[in-house]
Amino acid sequence: MSGPFKQVATTVVPNRAAFKRTTGLTGLNVVANYREVLTALYQKTLSSLESMPKEAVYRESTEKLTRERLGVVEKAADYKEIEAKIQCGQVEELIKQAEDELSLTEDMKKWGAWEKLEEQPPANQWKWP
Repeated sequence: MSGPFKQVATTVVPNRAAFKRTTGLTGLNVVANYREVLTALYQKTLSSLESMPKEAVYRESTEKLTRERLGVVEKAADYKEIEAKIQCGQVEELIKQAEDELSLTEDMKKWGAWEKLEEQPPANQWKWP
């Protein structure tokens, strides 16, 4: 990951007895410190969103989702509970999703996606029969 934020260090421990041995996904290593990594990524995303207008739809929806996921990570007993409650893959996949979302928040700020359009869209552009 590049840009104004640094990647959170992950600890890969493939044979730890109390933890899973593999993700079963090629190229996706087990992350033993998943809770620390997810918490840091979610907090960075929330911090990044603060510089967007409060009424920006992207900010509202991403903040809601990120706060919900952060709450699960903070309260869950282990990775199995996190995966079951969030239902979007393994914790390692959740880390990848969180990294991607953090990167997208930086892009959205550059694009100013909440700003008014330079040109108004044609009438009925968004209407479906």
